[in-house]
Amino acid sequence: MAQGSGDQRAVGIADPEESSPNMIVYRKIEDIITKMQDDKTGGVPIRTVKSFLSKIPSVVTGTDIVQWLMKNLCIEDPVEAIHLGSLIAAQGYIFPISDHVLTMKDDGTFYRFQAPYFWPSNCWEPENTDYAIYLCKRTMQNKARLELADYEAENLARLQRAFARKWEFIFMQAEAQVKIDRKKDKTERKILDSQERAFWDVHRPVPGCVNTTEMDIRKCRRLKNPQKVKKSVYGVTEESQSQSPVHIPSQPIRKTTKEDIRKQITFLNAQIDRHCLKMSKVAESLIAYTEQYVEYDPLVTPAEPSNPWISDDITLWDIEMSKEPSQQRVKRWGFSFDEVLKDQVGRDQFRRFLESEFSSENLRFWLAVQDLKKQPLQDVAKRVEEIWQEFLAPGAPSAINLDSHSYEITSQNVKDGGRYTFEDAQEHIYKLMKSDSYARFLRSNAYQDLLLAKKKVALRISPRV
Repeated sequence: MAQGSGDQRAVGIADPEESSPNMIVYRKIEDIITKMQDDKTGGVPIRTVKSFLSKIPSVVTGTDIVQWLMKNLCIEDPVEAIHLGSLIAAQGYIFPISDHVLTMKDDGTFYRFQAPYFWPSNCWEPENTDYAIYLCKRTMQNKARLELADYEAENLARLQRAFARKWEFIFMQAEAQVKIDRKKDKTERKILDSQERAFWDVHRPVPGCVNTTEMDIRKCRRLKNPQKVKKSVYGVTEESQSQSPVHIPSQPIRKTTKEDIRKQITFLNAQIDRHCLKMSKVAESLIAYTEQYVEYDPLVTPAEPSNPWISDDITLWDIEMSKEPSQQRVKRWGFSFDEVLKDQVGRDQFRRFLESEFSSENLRFWLAVQDLKKQPLQDVAKRVEEIWQEFLAPGAPSAINLDSHSYEITSQNVKDGGRYTFEDAQEHIYKLMKSDSYARFLRSNAYQDLLLAKKKVALRISPRV
């Protein structure tokens, strides 16, 4: 990627972003990361691990990180430490070396610290041209560990079409950077490659993973009450540190003033003007969405055996509702997690996968909460108690893993149960499945075998063969 623009941002001139709410969170995280890497003050042990015929340099284990967080941040619950580690990893400060899913695991998984050059506090706003240079550079490496994944190959093809007029320039940029990289030491090059890959895992995440760089201005502008600013997806203000998305010990919170709220509103108004999308970006997103779903639109692509919207033949609906999904149907599950959830067969396949990982209670809880919202009013209280006892009560037979904040809110809501008692808990479990289990489901042998089997069937019955 073109590093010149990044240097300008990193060295840069002081601007209002230095005092912005998300910058406050970044600085706190960076203080923790700096202490974590400091050997003199008891940091996390960074070591080189021997693996069969090669060495893995500069790595730490997830267990080491979790234990360090518990010891140095006075965290008693390991689940809370894992949650904090995952939030830090989601911002790209720590990343797994063998996976693109930025989460923290309390096991022997190897992690590596991100280079300060790629830290979010440098106000990175990478363009699609930077991403195109990175993907193009990856294709020149000729190494198995740097081969493009399926979604990256699709992104590269799409970017090549979008930047057809200046693709030669992009290719030259990538070629020049490859030549520079080849002059570096092999170990250093391996570390830098992984750090650059982790940077793009944050800004161009794997399909199904949460994009931490996306911002919702409407949520940011919403006030919880006149005296306290609601936490925003941008980060945390001094007035709302108790609701910080990253729980980091800080100084006592001072009382909120009208002037503080006025400054926050001014900042958010400036962000609205700054983050407006160009029409070209909107058009590009619309075209990409249309291209993805065009073969599923019966008004655009002729359906086989026939289009039930323009004929009396309903065979297509019978096929779609059958327990044997078509190749198109299986492929569609890979578009997004919502596509799996709204397809009955997709949910069944996903449930079987979760059962193999002993985490099917997450999906069953999510479905139970969805069903609760449709219950008659007289049955709601009884159903709330049943869900609580099955999934959340102490010693529950199918206990789910909630963070302390969501559990506290849910336990209060249960006292006056309603259809939306488990809203916070359901949202937490949804994000957990989407960012973790769904990504593994798409890579699982069960899904890949099903997709491959359907492709073979489609080729066998194709009239062109």
